[in-house]
Formats: sequence, structure tokens, C-alpha cells
Amino acid sequence: MNTVKIKAARKPRVRRPYHHGDLPERLVEVAEAVIRERGVDGFSLREVVRRAGVSPAAPAHHFGDARGLLSEVALRGFRAFGDALAAADARGGTDPEKRLYEQGLAYVTFTLKHPARFQLMFRHGKYDIGYKDLPAASERAYQVLEDAVRAAMGLAAGEPMTDDANGFLMATWSVVHGFAHLALGEELTRPARARGGKDQVLQALLPLTLKHLPRPKRPR
Repeated sequence: MNTVKIKAARKPRVRRPYHHGDLPERLVEVAEAVIRERGVDGFSLREVVRRAGVSPAAPAHHFGDARGLLSEVALRGFRAFGDALAAADARGGTDPEKRLYEQGLAYVTFTLKHPARFQLMFRHGKYDIGYKDLPAASERAYQVLEDAVRAAMGLAAGEPMTDDANGFLMATWSVVHGFAHLALGEELTRPARARGGKDQVLQALLPLTLKHLPRPKRPR
């Protein structure tokens, strides 16, 4: 008697359902991955949905649209950024220059650890700057730097910043922010190799930068 081999039918691939509580986390995680790979301008909600394995309508229940999802990524970025700067500021103790130095290291470390968040956080046109408590989170991070500059200039807490003090703040911020951008790319490859790494380059740069930045006279 002939035997007939019956090929077992393949079971259809079933997408793993996400629990209601972890879908927002998954969408944020995938959104950051897409930004890391494609940049902020290459971000696509459709790609996030595809990678997350959910329906196109799923993000709308939590974030509304692509801009809403990016706003959540930015919010989480500024919260973590503020935490990192505050911890660094505390490590500086009562020495204002040490506080600025530690903040500079933390600034670049955050950038290298969370490149997607960093790229998005300073692209205000890509998200809603009034989203939830994003304004407060952003202001908190900025305030940590301003407080250290106040201490360096001999200004009391709550005392209005002078034009010179604001200039010093912007100069300090610009140097560190610019270094962070360079560190994300390949521009620092040669000096980093010569000194043993990007961290070593920054550790050598920051004291020189703080030393040579023009310091306005402290108010009497």
C-alpha cells in the first residue's frame, strides 16, 4: 500500500501581543533606535510600527502621532539629562570650577550614551515643547549650569544674572555642546587615538577651556 506523506501545514506567524502597560515603553525604545540609525530627519512612525510589530493605529492611543512620540522621547531625554547634570554638580562640591568641569564631563558622557535623545532634544521644531512637563525638565537642566556659573561669578542665589555672567554661561555651554557634537561623529578620531580615547581628550580640554574663558569682574 502506498503511503502518502502529508506535509504539515506551517502555522501562521503570530505577533507577540504587547501588554497594555509596556507598549509605550516599547514604542519609545524603538523610536530611539530609529533615530540612532536614521537621524532625526529620517525618523518614521511607520518604521517604528513595523519594528514594534503593532498595528499602525497603536501609537495613537498613547502618543497621538509621530510628533507626540518624539515629544515623549525628548521629555525622557531632558529628565535623564537633568539627573546626570545634577549628580555631576554634586560631585563638584563647593568649588564652582570643579562643578562646571564635572558637568562638562557628564554632558558629553550623556551624549555618547544616549545619542538619539541628544540629537532630538535640541531640535525643538520636531516635537511639542509644551508637552507634559517638558518645559520644566528642560529648565531644570539649564538651571544646574546657571547655578554653577552664579557661584563662579559670586552671584547669590536668585540674584539677576548680569550680561557678563550670561555671556560666560553661553561660552561655557557652547564649548561643551560643540565638543559633544564632535564626539558623536568621526572628527575626534585622530586626537582621541593619540590621547587614548574621547574621554581623555575632554578631560584635557575642559580645564583649559575654563581657564581661558574671559571671566567678568565679580560684583562688589
